[in-house]
Amino acid sequence: MSLLSYEDFEKLEVQYPKPQINGGIRYGTAGFRSNSRDLPFVMFCCGILAALRSRYLGGQTIGVMITASHNPPGDNGVKLIDPQGEMLEQSWEVHATDMANCQTAKQLYEFVKQFIDTYKLHDAVANIAWARDTRPSGEYLARAVEDGAHCLKSNIRAYKLLTTPQLHYMVRALNTQSTTNPYGQPDEEGYYRKLAKSFGSILKDAKISITVDGANGVGAIKVAELAKVCPQLDLTVVNYHTDVPNALNVECGADFVKVQQRLPNNVKPEPFKTCCSFDGDADRIVFYYTDSESKFHLLDGDKISTLAAMFLRDLVAQAGVNATVGVVQTAYANGASSDYIRDNLKLAVEVTPTGVKHLHHSAQRFDIGVYFEANGHGTVLFSPEALTQIFQYEAQSPAQKTAVDLLRSLTELINQTVGDAISDMMLVLVILSYKNWTLKEWDSEYNDLPNRLVKVLVPDRRIFETTDAERKLIKPEGLQARIDSVVKKYSKGRSFARASGTEDAVRVYAEAQTRPEADELAVRVSELVSDAA
Repeated sequence: MSLLSYEDFEKLEVQYPKPQINGGIRYGTAGFRSNSRDLPFVMFCCGILAALRSRYLGGQTIGVMITASHNPPGDNGVKLIDPQGEMLEQSWEVHATDMANCQTAKQLYEFVKQFIDTYKLHDAVANIAWARDTRPSGEYLARAVEDGAHCLKSNIRAYKLLTTPQLHYMVRALNTQSTTNPYGQPDEEGYYRKLAKSFGSILKDAKISITVDGANGVGAIKVAELAKVCPQLDLTVVNYHTDVPNALNVECGADFVKVQQRLPNNVKPEPFKTCCSFDGDADRIVFYYTDSESKFHLLDGDKISTLAAMFLRDLVAQAGVNATVGVVQTAYANGASSDYIRDNLKLAVEVTPTGVKHLHHSAQRFDIGVYFEANGHGTVLFSPEALTQIFQYEAQSPAQKTAVDLLRSLTELINQTVGDAISDMMLVLVILSYKNWTLKEWDSEYNDLPNRLVKVLVPDRRIFETTDAERKLIKPEGLQARIDSVVKKYSKGRSFARASGTEDAVRVYAEAQTRPEADELAVRVSELVSDAA
């Protein structure tokens, strides 16, 4: 049945012991994520699950990404990637959780054996591709993934060190190699050259300068590699010390800049300099600058979303292509951005629960779907129908041809499998170049309402349950009513609380007419959350 014996499972259980995690562990929006010492058994299970998923899908390659994104250096995690580069199908998250919470080698063996019998996977082939970020624990945890995959005698492609979006790209490229529309060459050279070719075709001989904060993570290495084959990019990379494990995401990176709303370490406050920050696995990006008075200005995922939506809306109109452009946001989106999209851009806005899998799915309902979380994680999706139109459209004028050619190049520049900090950086730079805008001019399109995001540590995040795209709490009972009562006291006040998907914490978001009001509202709601915990 192409499955190792129970005795082999027992040996591997000794090598990868079952952790004692209070309440178990659950596969969620961020996959599995915890302190790295708790994850070897979980990684072993994920290697098995990836093999089962590949067999179930007729041998298509499944990706396994070992990363904890913006989390502290001591953490790690794992996400599975489906054949087209998308997140693991939601129904399989249950299987992942069930396997990771098996209590013994015998229980795990019986679970896998029954799964193979139920879905008749005895003679199927499994193909796995894995990669990891720069965390020291990644190498050992990767061995656990491989050993799990070997339990089902899988074919394994080890990419080793990649950004998360690069592995999403590789998985889709591997699975489309033999089709009429291959996504790209399934290696790093193919990834870099695809982006560089489309970027160069748009900007020609232009040269764009930007300072990139690499969060001391894998993105710092990979964006520097891209610059070698992309002469239009003039990069200054800071926070690139991947040889200092404890520096990852510390006082730098997209999450730090977004939450603290200030410059990261090693970025000097030069007026109006174009800067951006990646997170630890380079799937998030935020932009920022300082003005002549050294005041910090953040352009987060909301600003990126509105910029992309505006540009694509205008480009579609100029090209004469019949395609709808829509925007998907989460509750964390600044209220001013939502108003701008609806009232100024006249585009549809949908709100989903937090998590890229929710936004990605919703964005697929548009011909061109723009989605970004406020934290800077997002991308643009082109439907098959939109792509057919764009590539088969016969322009009726030189202006239309210019617009259509630009649309075609953008479909290649944008990593449509998942949010990609490197690809998103290049998209923003293209738009700013075409509009001849600085970051200041981009920022002036609308003014964000002052806001504050606070993390409240709690004993058990699972007691906090939400509804209405996570904008309303239904548990603990009565807490939402107390929050609503406080919010009413502030001009343009809005606040909500939701449990973190990665740690025992509740994230409180608050916005109001003025900075002092937003800060005060965040503190008051945080106190309510602490009292309820």
